[in-house]
Amino acid sequence: MFNAIGRIFRTPDLRRKLGFTLGIIALFRLGSFIPAPFVDFGNVQACLAANQAGAAGLYDLVNLFSGGALLQLSIFALGIMPYITASIIVQLLRVVIPHFEALHKEGQAGQGRLTQYTRYLTIALGVLQSTTLITVARSGALFPSGDPACSQLITNDAWYAILLMVITMTAGTGLIMWMGELITERGIGNGMSLLIFTSIAATFPGSLWAIGIARGWDTFAIVLAIGLVVVVAVVFVEQSQRRVPVQYAKRMVGRRTYGGNNTYIPIKVNMAGVIPVIFASSLLYLPALIAQFNTPAAGEEPQAWVTWITNNLTQGGQPLYMIMYFLLIVGFTYFYVAITFNPDEVSENMKKYGGFIPGIRAGRPTAEYLDYVLTRITLPGSLYLGLVALIPLIAFAWVGADQNFPFGGASILIIVGVGLETVKQIDAQLQQRHYEGLLR
Repeated sequence: MFNAIGRIFRTPDLRRKLGFTLGIIALFRLGSFIPAPFVDFGNVQACLAANQAGAAGLYDLVNLFSGGALLQLSIFALGIMPYITASIIVQLLRVVIPHFEALHKEGQAGQGRLTQYTRYLTIALGVLQSTTLITVARSGALFPSGDPACSQLITNDAWYAILLMVITMTAGTGLIMWMGELITERGIGNGMSLLIFTSIAATFPGSLWAIGIARGWDTFAIVLAIGLVVVVAVVFVEQSQRRVPVQYAKRMVGRRTYGGNNTYIPIKVNMAGVIPVIFASSLLYLPALIAQFNTPAAGEEPQAWVTWITNNLTQGGQPLYMIMYFLLIVGFTYFYVAITFNPDEVSENMKKYGGFIPGIRAGRPTAEYLDYVLTRITLPGSLYLGLVALIPLIAFAWVGADQNFPFGGASILIIVGVGLETVKQIDAQLQQRHYEGLLR
């Protein structure tokens, strides 16, 4: 292993790519600590310190993907979240808009058009989300504590100051998107995924240290041991797949013979990735967000429905929240897999090139068989996603950690997934240069 790592740094091309990637990541982290214009940095830090245990409530998911930059109101406050949202929207629109599906099938040219649409939508979402964030910060609702300093985060309420803050945060989102594309083009791995990986990994030391300080180092050691077990389990499941065998009949084209080889269709246990967790979290945020904007004035009693939502549908260890969260993840897993994997399209392509599954007739029977296999393998995948996503909620009840508990939920799925993919890319590049590679 160490010899393979040494070969990476002894290979000029790989060393250059790795250095470029690390340089962009360093700039990305630096921008997460530069405050936006007209932000009172002292008050922000005081509110962060006062709210370490309670965290950000509604804004945990976005704060997680921004590496903590959201609550610091930095120039990179929105992080990569607008791009993630835009990518999901464009992917879902393929089902609704035939033009998007046609572009997807056109190959590189069509994919380029879809990427351009994603960029435009990212900027539009950046404007919307930065405006919302600044409005919430001005109202004092960004932090759950009643500290007066938390309602004085913005030093200038004039329209030009607000406009400059919106432009700055939106430009920060565009810059992050550009840096991610630079990593993909000139560095190692997928740039956007690596920036998300960096944002999440940056919160791990602080979260673990807070658990050690608050609950003792015995609890810290137990959490670390459980975390290692969870990582191993997630790696095992993420690498698991059902291989459906496919044979291609021999065919003559001129004087050449094509086909006749055996291959397989890899169907992963977790084909949906982390998307169902994001969908479920976002959907469950809506009731709490509506309730937050109906908070009564001082001295007034809150409405009954606001109290019920606050007690049952906010993040924490509430049984109703956990049950709904788990069921939504299972449902969204089936929904997303149905969108991304089309058995009819796969069957048609196999039939076009003379491929068939042994024992299954080509055409409609093949599509039905693939749908049967997909439905069966998605069930354990959805249950696995739901259980992993519940780990932070269980930890909240056990150690009093916030929703950024490191070993669970979207964070561990992204860390493991991106880490495995990046290692595979490095291994492939080493093998291209006649080396043994990282993986055995």
